[in-house]
Amino acid sequence: MPKFLPTSKKEMDVLGWEQADVILFTGDAYIDHPSFGAAVVGRVLEKAGYKVAIVPQPNWRDDLRDFKKLGKPRLFFAVTSGSMDSMVNHYTANKRLRSDDAYTPGGESGFRPDYAVNIYSNIIKNLFPEIPLVLGGVEASLRRLSHYDYWKDEILPSILLSSKADLIVYGMGERTIVEIANLINSGTSINTIDTLPQTAFYTKKENAYSDDVESIVLNSFEDCLKSPQKFGENFMHIEIESNKLMSKRLIEPVDSGYVIVNPPLEPASTPEMDCIYDLPFMRSPHPRYRGKTIPAWEMIKFSINIHRGCFGGCSFCTISAHQGKFISSRSQNSILREVETVVKMPDFKGYLSDLGGPSANMYMMQGIDLNVCKKCKKPSCIYPKICANLNTDHQPLINLYKKTRTLEGVKKAFIGSGLRYDLFADWSNSTNRQYFEDVVRHHVSGRLKVAPEHTEEDVLKHMRKPNFRLFIQLKEKFDTLNRIHALNQQLVPYFISSHPGCSIEHMQSLSKTVQSMGIQLEQVQDFTPTPMTLASTIFYTGVDPYTGSKVFVERSKVGKLKQRELFFTKYYKPKKIIKVKPKN
Repeated sequence: MPKFLPTSKKEMDVLGWEQADVILFTGDAYIDHPSFGAAVVGRVLEKAGYKVAIVPQPNWRDDLRDFKKLGKPRLFFAVTSGSMDSMVNHYTANKRLRSDDAYTPGGESGFRPDYAVNIYSNIIKNLFPEIPLVLGGVEASLRRLSHYDYWKDEILPSILLSSKADLIVYGMGERTIVEIANLINSGTSINTIDTLPQTAFYTKKENAYSDDVESIVLNSFEDCLKSPQKFGENFMHIEIESNKLMSKRLIEPVDSGYVIVNPPLEPASTPEMDCIYDLPFMRSPHPRYRGKTIPAWEMIKFSINIHRGCFGGCSFCTISAHQGKFISSRSQNSILREVETVVKMPDFKGYLSDLGGPSANMYMMQGIDLNVCKKCKKPSCIYPKICANLNTDHQPLINLYKKTRTLEGVKKAFIGSGLRYDLFADWSNSTNRQYFEDVVRHHVSGRLKVAPEHTEEDVLKHMRKPNFRLFIQLKEKFDTLNRIHALNQQLVPYFISSHPGCSIEHMQSLSKTVQSMGIQLEQVQDFTPTPMTLASTIFYTGVDPYTGSKVFVERSKVGKLKQRELFFTKYYKPKKIIKVKPKN
């Protein structure tokens, strides 16, 4: 029978363990489900034969007993801030402290520190300096090189320096973390693990990159502090290499040494994806929480993730920087097996909340000729236009949706993830028409979410998003299908305010345009600069590094709030209809 990974010495004793091989610290509550990275890493290592313990949300403000209670691991400590960067988790775009945390029991805030990776790692290194320490997760991954930190409003060096960690496993690191465990288990010193794909490390060796591996030497951290232009140049190299199938190693001089980022592994294959989702997850929060509601768990407990990665390349999004541009899809059988497992959950009422991924409709999509993909350096496969080498066939999704909604116990399978509608905007294609009709008829829970992000072309080009006319066409098709099938459903567009390139006038035009279409404005996200995105680079430098052109950036709190408020300003009010009785 599967069991939760142990979180206490008592649980380790029950399993008969004297010592764990790996102890993993996470800023999230421990939810043993494939949507949560700590659980995946733990289960993958367990499958490889290692004993893994998890310490969720350790208290960093007391006598540090949470960091000591399990003792030393035999192989290494692992640290992640959780499913989000801790600063995004803690603060709004206007740097106001949030009052809740979706990844904590009861939704309470205050159970993880700011810059959680640094805090956890420094405590561990002070207590156990001789034990190897490996970082992973979003926060470490996106801060692996010099980066702009919005909350301190400055360029920070690689998190390797501030955390004192030995290695970073960036991106989706299941294969890499197992290889690290294997190497250390065989007696290899972590200080000599310097060529492993999808890792980053810091070294002061003078000959750190004198071998035959093809490399790019970036501008130094110190040069980036002095020159926004050099910081922008670094970003271009980082983004390009992060989105290539055949990447070069990146080397960044800093503090009399070098941060070395080895190229990523190839994207996970379908059999590899299936193996991950077939691991013996308990699919619930650890019993230690005594039934407390964890909002993030409630949101995904009846959802199914069908793929990872995103080739949209939106300039404000971190998905491609972490998960990669190339899509890794699960097999239909693997997905249906998980659906059948969810159907058997005691509180399942027949409704799947989501059947999707980072973008709902990129399932099984990839380059037609992968040799062409190997030469490609573009961050997006669909902007400014859809690549001729990209297979955008929605038939696999049509088949998957049909199979899912006909399974016994499934009343409805909703698409909760955002649709990338430019992928099926060619309405002359019968498969595209069938796909959207199936979505509208069978997979909308009253509201279909899409993300045009803006209406104005001047702003959209800085977002790497398609022209707004595609959304107008989508709405026309959506409204027509609703009339034909007698459905009462809403199309809910998401927008961003204060994005680089967006002015007060742009937001005013957005509001007028959307309201004139009869859409009630509900969803706007004030732009938050996050590490390792083009938009945050432009926010810091005021320049598009690819073109060298200056870009307007709204940086003030007052200006950002004004843009947000303009979104909700009413410009169009329904006219009163006066009925006049006809004269006899």
